[in-house]
Amino acid sequence: MSEITTGKANLEIFGETLLEEGKKNSNLIVVTSDSRGSGKIVPFGKELPDQIIEVGIAEQNLVGVCSGLAAGGKIVFGVSPASFLTARSLEQIKNDVAYSDQPVTLVGISAGISYGQLGSTHHSLHDYAVLRTINNLTIVSPADNFEASEVIRRAVSFNKPLYIRYGKKPMINLHKKGSNFEIGKASIICEGNDITIIGTGETVQRAFLASRILKEDGVNAEVISMHTIKPFDEDALIKSIKKTNCLISVEEHSIYGGLGECCASLISQAGYNTKFKILGIPDEYMINGSQADVLDHYDMSPEKISDISKSLLNQ
Repeated sequence: MSEITTGKANLEIFGETLLEEGKKNSNLIVVTSDSRGSGKIVPFGKELPDQIIEVGIAEQNLVGVCSGLAAGGKIVFGVSPASFLTARSLEQIKNDVAYSDQPVTLVGISAGISYGQLGSTHHSLHDYAVLRTINNLTIVSPADNFEASEVIRRAVSFNKPLYIRYGKKPMINLHKKGSNFEIGKASIICEGNDITIIGTGETVQRAFLASRILKEDGVNAEVISMHTIKPFDEDALIKSIKKTNCLISVEEHSIYGGLGECCASLISQAGYNTKFKILGIPDEYMINGSQADVLDHYDMSPEKISDISKSLLNQ
């Protein structure tokens, strides 16, 4: 098996790429809600002070300001913690951005359970679910540094409402040199014929590591990075489960309304009798701990994903 290398946190790549794009285009504006440090955009503010606007801890205002700037012809990135951006500002996202069809890129930082021991008030385990219901809003959750950078480059010219979700843990490099990235098209991380493991965002690396454990036991898993939750790449999933007829979804989100239920809706309505298991955060007062501790507790360690895969195959 090929050697595993670890890159930077996706948030760091976001900040670096945004600065590169901002230097190329003075029309690119960043709006932030007291999130320069956590959003890794301090260098952007220092080098391009005329291209950043600070609204303070006022997420609803942030979305409104972003919409207004976009209406005036600016390329706008709104940067704020995902937990607050997609809850406190939901009405503004729905009306000021999506309904008004303003080409704003909203960046939810420290997403999922990245805030770890700060607890449930700071977790965003709802964002896929609520944002999927809003018309005219694309949702992307990059899995590694390559996807984290490429989605920002695409966002500059995307010209549609877009939500991007970033965590803050260093990520394994999943993509090979020369890989392609397209919003709305899933990435096949590794091919296999026995079982499909699909993830989005930071859970993809856990799916990938699980596939390596399974490989040692003679099980060939296909790992999919479904980086775009909406629109969902139905063709990629159907093509995979036609080979494997066995599927596990892994997400740093509630089991309700996210990646797993996207998959369930698709395969049931398409008439496939596929063995299927959703891994995510259940409907309960969740444990407190680091991101790794929480994911491991809820059966999303590579070892547990591997075990569940083998059990599902034996059903």
